[in-house]
Amino acid sequence: MTLTHTKEHDELRSALRRLLADKSPSAAVRRWMESGEGYDPALWRQLAGQLGLMGIAVPEEYGGSGGGAVELGVVLEELGRALLPSPYFATVALAGQALTASGDAAAKARWLPGIASGELTATVAVAEGSGSWRIEDVATTATRVDGESWTVSGTKVFVVDGDTAGLLLVVADTDAGPGLFAVESGVPGVARTPLDTLDPTRRQARIDLDEAPAVHVGPDGDATAYLRTALDLAAVALASEQVGGAQACLDAAVEYAKTRVQFERPIGSFQAVKHACADMLLAVEAARSAAHHAASVAAGESAREPASSPAEEPAEEPAELPAAAALAAAYCAGTYTHAAKQNIQIHGGIGYTWEHDAHLHLRRAKTSEQLLGAPAAHRARLADLVGI
Repeated sequence: MTLTHTKEHDELRSALRRLLADKSPSAAVRRWMESGEGYDPALWRQLAGQLGLMGIAVPEEYGGSGGGAVELGVVLEELGRALLPSPYFATVALAGQALTASGDAAAKARWLPGIASGELTATVAVAEGSGSWRIEDVATTATRVDGESWTVSGTKVFVVDGDTAGLLLVVADTDAGPGLFAVESGVPGVARTPLDTLDPTRRQARIDLDEAPAVHVGPDGDATAYLRTALDLAAVALASEQVGGAQACLDAAVEYAKTRVQFERPIGSFQAVKHACADMLLAVEAARSAAHHAASVAAGESAREPASSPAEEPAEEPAELPAAAALAAAYCAGTYTHAAKQNIQIHGGIGYTWEHDAHLHLRRAKTSEQLLGAPAAHRARLADLVGI
């Protein structure tokens, strides 16, 4: 595997960066994050139709472009850089990859085409009152009613874009072990409550389920293995988004250090500011290497042959993916927060104001730290995986 990007990857990055610079400036980001929907539906349709971004990690037979984790990482770096308020991460990185990893051909045929076209938004609900993203800590239950019918009961919190998603993929416990259950919009027994969170650019919600009708997704029995793979793939995608945000903080800090004059000289000429920017650069480049490595490892999972029947077991998890995902998740989260804090520090007083974008990156960085598990949880998992 290679950690370098191809010419096609660079062209995708350039095209998306130009589009976001034109369609998603700071004023637009602030307008969308305060709107009822939380994003711009017109831009969402443009990203889906003009660039085909929603299907970038969806197999071609389900309407996607057949890409994988590397291509998804390129997209999320740019979206993170622009702080775009959008259900993209929830729909594509969480739900789309979970459906693909499930090995359930019927579920993929039913929902992946809508995700690829941009017509369907979706998300995955894992965390509950404890805030844990560990599959073993799930208390929500799924009960078989008759035949293939199921109902799901429980409460999920911190569900990304859960208040607007057309499809909820709920992790719930059964008599045979944890499983994944699809709850479509409009069914009874579902109450959605938007949460007031630190980051206004990424919506989160509480989902209360009371015997909500659901469709079982994936193999029968204990689905812990493929659910962990799906969360590892999502963690790799989130790491790329964090790298993009950290790069934006570094760029903003360096630009301000070159133009802000104090004591008749640019503040970037002072040794303390030079060192701060240099340290940020080293951290961001190390995080980028970790994210790119994890994406290249995860690409092996995305490239596996699709399942041919609902009962087919998903392919065995690649040995490197859990460790690569845990490393990238822990390091990239810390790097983004560090870069966001340093960016504010270099900007001084103006960086603390509501009108400046520096605090928006810090808000995104701090909430992303906890999404899919805190850095300490990822480090502990990595230690277990390598036998420390």
